Formats: sequence, C-alpha cells, structure tokens
Amino acid sequence: MKKIRLKKTDIKGTFHKLKNLKKEDVKAWWKAKRERRARIIEERRNSAFARKMQPVYKFMNRFSLVFHMLLACAINFAIEAISRHSAFEAWGYTTETPLVFLYNAFMIFCTFSIVYLVKRRVFTRIIVTVFWMVIGVTNGYMLMKRVTPFNAQDLKVASDGLTLINNYFNGFELVVLGIGIAAVVVWIVSMWKRGGQYAGKVRKVWALVGIVASFGAYALVSDLAVEKRVVSTYFGNIAFAYEDYGLPYCFMASLFNTGINEPTDYSEKTLDTITNHNEITKSETGRSEEELPNIIFVQLESYFDVDEAEFFTTSQDACPNLHEMYENYSSGYFKVPSVGAGTANTEFEVLTGMNLRYFGPGEYPYKTYLKEKTCESAATALQSLGYGSHALHNNGGNFYSRARVFNNTGFDSFTSKEFMNILQMTENGWAKDDILVQHILEAMDTTPQQDFVFGISVQGHGDYPEEPVLEEPVIKVEGIEDEALKNKWEYYVNQVYEMDQFAGHLVQAVKERGEPSVIVFYGDHLPTMGLKAEDLKGRYLYNTNYVIWDNIGLEKQDRNVAAYQIMADVFDRLDIHSGSVFNYHQERRKTKNYLADLELLQYDILYGDQYVYGGKPPITAEDTHMVMGVRDVTLQNLVPHLDDGYSLYGENFTKSSKIFVNGEKQKSNFLNNTRIDISEVELKDGDVISVNQMGSSNTLFRKSDDYIYQGGELVRQEGTATDKTKSWVEQADKEKIK
Repeated sequence: MKKIRLKKTDIKGTFHKLKNLKKEDVKAWWKAKRERRARIIEERRNSAFARKMQPVYKFMNRFSLVFHMLLACAINFAIEAISRHSAFEAWGYTTETPLVFLYNAFMIFCTFSIVYLVKRRVFTRIIVTVFWMVIGVTNGYMLMKRVTPFNAQDLKVASDGLTLINNYFNGFELVVLGIGIAAVVVWIVSMWKRGGQYAGKVRKVWALVGIVASFGAYALVSDLAVEKRVVSTYFGNIAFAYEDYGLPYCFMASLFNTGINEPTDYSEKTLDTITNHNEITKSETGRSEEELPNIIFVQLESYFDVDEAEFFTTSQDACPNLHEMYENYSSGYFKVPSVGAGTANTEFEVLTGMNLRYFGPGEYPYKTYLKEKTCESAATALQSLGYGSHALHNNGGNFYSRARVFNNTGFDSFTSKEFMNILQMTENGWAKDDILVQHILEAMDTTPQQDFVFGISVQGHGDYPEEPVLEEPVIKVEGIEDEALKNKWEYYVNQVYEMDQFAGHLVQAVKERGEPSVIVFYGDHLPTMGLKAEDLKGRYLYNTNYVIWDNIGLEKQDRNVAAYQIMADVFDRLDIHSGSVFNYHQERRKTKNYLADLELLQYDILYGDQYVYGGKPPITAEDTHMVMGVRDVTLQNLVPHLDDGYSLYGENFTKSSKIFVNGEKQKSNFLNNTRIDISEVELKDGDVISVNQMGSSNTLFRKSDDYIYQGGELVRQEGTATDKTKSWVEQADKEKIK
C-alpha cells in the first residue's frame, strides 16, 4: 500500500512573499482571478448541458412575466400553508377566495419586476423569494406562540422582544434557528457566485417603465379590490383579517397604513362644534379635596374569569377574591381591542380614552406615536386636580417603550422590574404579581395627596407549557381530553389563582391603609389558547372581565364597558370631569355620531392642529418630569476583601444595580438589597463611585449620588444623583450623548 505524504506548509515562504509583495503583483493576481472566472463562465456556457438548455432559457426569458406570475402564485401558496399550518387550509383559502389569492400573488409578482434592472437575475429572484418566505415562516412560528399574526409593528418592538427570547424559544429551537439562518446566508452567497448572469442587454429605461407600470397597475387593482370588498382597509380582528385577506396584503397594510387618516370633514369649525367651544377641556370635580379617593387601575395579564369557559371545570374556585368582588361591586364584561396579545394597546385605550380602531391594522401607538410625542392621559387629567401619578410593571421598563411612553403621558414616576427585588418567578420565567403590592403602596407613600396608580401585571403571560411543570397544582382541570391542552389550561388556571390572590392582598393592604380608594381590576386580553367564541359563555373573543372595588360606598352598577370608556366611566362615578377625551365620553356616549366625532377628536389631538386645545395642549415635552423608581439607592460603607475587590453596603439595591467607578461599569455580584460585591478593581483616593439602575440595552434609568473614595471611606456628594425635577428621558438622552 502506497504511503500518503502530506505536503508541509511553507509558512516561512508565505511570509517572505507577503513581505516582498508589490502593487503590480496584487493587480496581476486580481486580473488572473477575473480571467479565470471568465474562463469558467465561458466553459459553462459552452458545455453540453448549457447548449442543451439554451432553448429552454431562451423560452423562459421570452415568457419570463408568465413564469414570474406562476412563481408568485407558488410563493403565495407556500407562505399561506406555513401561516395556516396546513396545506389543505391553504388550498381551501385559494379555491374559496381566488380573487384574494390572485390579488396577493399580484403583489408578490410586482416585487419580482426589479430583476429586469440587473444581470444577476437568478440571484435577485432568490433574494425576493427569501424575503417573502422569511415573512411566511416568521408568521407561522409566531402563530404557534400567540394569536396575533406577524405584522410590521413587531419589527418596531424587535429590540424589546430580544430581551424575552428565552420565553418564546427553547434551546433546541434557538439552535435550529441559528443553523437555518446560517444555511440560508451561505446559500445566498454561493448563488451570487454560481447563479450566472443574463447574457442579453439590460434595458434599464424600459425596465424602470415596466416596474412603474406594474406597481401602478397594482395600485389601481387595490382601489378596485377595496371598492368591491375583496379586501378591507379596516381589520376589526387582525388574526381573522390575515385568514380572510392573506399574509402579503395584511403585512404590507400594517407596514404602510399607520396613524389616523385625516377625516373628510376635519376643520376648526367642526372641532368647535364637537368640543362645545372647547368646553370639554375643563378640569373640575364636585368632591372636596378630602373626599377625592386614590384611584388604582390594575391590568391583569391575559386574565379572564375561567368560569366563562364552557369546555372544562376546575377542582375549586380559581378566583375566589375577584368573584366576591363581582358579587358586591360594579362589574361586567370588558371589551378589549385584541385577542391573545396586544397588552400595550389595551393600556393605550384605558389611559387615553382613545379608540384603537381608527389606527392602522395591528398598530401599536406606543411605538408609532407615544414613544416620541406627548399626549394627554388619565395621569395629566388627574394631575390637574392635584393627584400624584405612578405607573408600575413587574417587567422591563423598556418593553413596548413604556418608560418613554409613561414620561410622554405625564406620569410622575414609573417603577419597573429594574427597581424590584423579584424572588418568585413562574415556571416559564415571568415575575409573579404579588411583588406589585408593596411597590404600589411605596409609590403612594411618596406623595402626601391622593394618588393615581396604573399597575400592569405579567404573571399570566404565555406561552403555556404542554408538559406538566407544576409539582403540586392547587387547582386541577377536568373535561379536556387532549393531555397537552389540559396541561396548558391547568398551568394557566393556577396562574389565574395566584393573580386572584394578589388582587385580594392588594385590596386588604389598601383597606388597612385607611384612605378613600377605588381599585379597578381588568384583563387585557384572552390568553393565547386558540379559544373560539363558542368556547365562552359570552360568545365573544374580545371580552375579558372587570370589577371596580371601593371603600367609599359607590352604588353597584353592573354593565359591559369598552377599554377606551372605562376611565371616563370611573371618573364620572367619582364626579370627576377632567381630560378632553374622558369628558367627551361622559357627554357624548350613546349620542348621534358619537364614534365618528371621536375619530375627529383623536385625529385633532394626535395628528391635526389641536384646535381642541386652542393652541395650548395640556402637556408638552417641557412639562414632562417622570423619574424611574421612587426610592433612592444609597451607599453607606465598603469593606475590602482579603484578596481583591470590595463589598459595598447600602440600601435599595436590585439585580439591575450596577457599580460604576470613574464612569466605567465594574464587574459586580448582587447579593441582596443591601450588599453588592465588586472585583477586579483597586480603588484609589479620589475615585468616584456611583450605583446606576440599568435597563435593557444599557439604558440608564436612575443614578445614585456620587461617592468619593477617600482613605478607605466613602464621602457622599449631595445633589449628584438623578435630578427628580427633570424628565428621565431628557437626562437619559444627555447621558447617552456624554
């Protein structure tokens, strides 16, 4: 057997060649490479297979428009099959609504028209195909995890979503995702080299004319499709809209159709009539200062009364505290704008009184408007009557841009999970809600007057595990045969039970506080469980439940209410008349043109000339002053370790507390709310130490006073902490610039 010898790498020779490399050598190398590439292409063109395929290529190029349309139809069918998780359902959609199918295929066809501008047409077709398939695969996966399909607004919260990636992907799925992305990238790169080039002349002028003509034809077809009701510009249910009108149209509608379009009869005169000569901007109450109660709104994540479900039973009452409240206080169905997702949109309707139906399909105003611009809200309405206003959420402060949104809607403070020492988590990684009780009370303690508190819970968040993860569930679920579905509902029901316990604890704590108070509990949307209307007693997927607890003797009045009306309803019962939109609801509800005029009012406030305010809106960027958290983080002393590093002792530390020395973040280890250890640093006299509360993406939420290290002691520099008289956003932006 012949022995194989490996050639030894000539490293020394290689370095010698590189050392003596000349400019002419580089040019010659590139020239040789281009000539070699040209030879390879020429050989491929003249190969037996290429000569045999030339008539086929010629035929396909001549009728490329027809083949593009066929390819568009194939792609459209593929992405619908992926989205619907069934090729049979996709076929049903194709055959039952052929005009909708062809309309969406026409959109995809238009995107293929760009191939006529380039020589690398195979590669360009691959890029366009991958674009549509990525949208289809993303939508299909998202619909496995939630009810709301993939839309353009998801792209705007993508950075926030990355912080929760472990809640939606397990380790195996992340590996598969990474491999899949890498494989597609490698394939695309290889096709750039191997895809070949169009041999004919590229007529770019005619190509541009064709592209404009195809998109112009699509615009005309779109107008006709809307006019003939083949598709619609309003999505009452975005999930159903995707099923009825197809993924391509719905996704693009969510991308380009945002905000509120100017109503045809918008004018100063019209607004003057609607607002009764700006009378709705009044801020007044019939109650004395002592009679005004604290107002607490608590939004319960994915909550609804599980007794409303007709297809299973529970071993015991899952909501004993809330059921007792339903019996003794005002309650009813709570109409929300979404199913299975859209927490921030329910918040938006409750806080502003605005109806989401006038915005673009699938839009999150938190991202498209309130992230950058100010708007009146329940916080500003009650502040005008002397209330303090506080927002709380046991999840990240940056998620859905809440920190900026709450600042722009006039809140005094926002306590997010970065300011909480959360010790109890659900089995799928969400903070439990009972932590909110102490922080709600602490927020109220920061002001001597009445308070408005808006709390957002997170415990009930999906995805719900198909495997049994609760060792000893308090409540058992019966009546569901499918084991995986039963496990999901049993997990969810037990989270609802603990959320109900949280509601009971909060009511008890407020009772013991002894101040006049009103607490409103409501669910933001139904859970992501594939519920159908026939599964529920109310036969409606947009209903959750609400109750208004109080200790001031309000009359029990049970009725159903929409999310955008609840704040005005509570205000009216308390004889509070403040906030333009809330006053509008109180005066115009159940009157002629109520909803049409509400659209005009919303447009004027957000996108129009703000005639309602007479040029003086109730809140501007200069008026914002929200701070993150309500407690100062302080340092008291430090103790050096025997080897290296220090133990810092102080107050109000959390896992989000990061130690900075001379402006640079140090490696630290959070131990408890009074101790943090730092290592890999040797302090010297004059070093400046501070504790910063950090959010995702290295966002600075709040900064302690600076402390000077001097002779082994810490000397506090008063007045160097976060300025509580200025907007958190203003200070955070300045810190980023610095």
